[in-house]
Amino acid sequence: MHTTRPTTDAPPRTVLLAAPRGFCAGVDRAIKIVELALEATGPPVYVRHAIVHNTHVVADLEARGAVFVEDESEVPEGALVVFSAHGVPPSVRERSTERGLQMLDATCPLVTKVHYEAREYAERGYDIVLIGHAGHQEVVGTVGHAPDAIHLVETPEDVAALELDDPDRVAYISQTTLSVDDANRVISALRARFPNARGPRGDDICYATQNRQDAVRVLAERADLVLVVGSETSSNSKRMVEVALEHGAAARLIDDVAALDAAWLDGVDTIGLTSGASAPEVLVDEVIGALMALPRGASVETLEVVDEQMHFALPASLRRLQLAGQR
Repeated sequence: MHTTRPTTDAPPRTVLLAAPRGFCAGVDRAIKIVELALEATGPPVYVRHAIVHNTHVVADLEARGAVFVEDESEVPEGALVVFSAHGVPPSVRERSTERGLQMLDATCPLVTKVHYEAREYAERGYDIVLIGHAGHQEVVGTVGHAPDAIHLVETPEDVAALELDDPDRVAYISQTTLSVDDANRVISALRARFPNARGPRGDDICYATQNRQDAVRVLAERADLVLVVGSETSSNSKRMVEVALEHGAAARLIDDVAALDAAWLDGVDTIGLTSGASAPEVLVDEVIGALMALPRGASVETLEVVDEQMHFALPASLRRLQLAGQR
């Protein structure tokens, strides 16, 4: 436990620090792929879309020589391009091949699993209901794997509006970073309307998203205010704020310590602190430092909800790139 001595008569605030929090295995893998590619080839290394949805991660990699683009057509012919953790539709790979680009795939393996599910259901003639947020990069990538079969829904109301050819040949898949509660509400609506709907063999919502939301539920029960460190572009971070609000706590999403407003702490004795799956731990440390520096000070307690141990292997194509760079 870390404690600062208060400079007022009020006792120090308690900061409950969620565990797990921060980088998941897919984010850690994606960032390492870009870092190791820069080491192997030197800059520039082109990255299609933000490698993960965090402004600080992107800025740090840009400073090292990564160049972020929104379309493979922006990458010079023959150059190296990294596909972000959110995945891409097959058409992106096809156009990249036509341009002679070297490709490194940093797609999270759990997103790749959803791509496999989409292709398998489509090949078997199912209408596929994809639960997700329109326009999100992960959803764009998944739809591209079975564009003629996928129907996107976000809410139970969207389910009610579906018009499908055969109610007995319906399958569903999910964006990996959804609110577990929201996804379950949509799945319940799907099963009520299509009782024979087939779901994935394993939950599509990733282990890290679920673990972080579980930790937020516990924080919300014990804290007056929950702070989630993460960028506005981060779907999983925004869902964590929603979970905290749904479970009775005030909650704020902050990109970094500069967004912290001391006025939020009026009347607050216990603060829950966590971070999204793409937020670096240093940002959490800076928020803790700021809370400790306030007149009341703060004591920090770690609240371990899940012991998270997960790692993903790096792609074999990265090793080949490293060996080529050593010649």
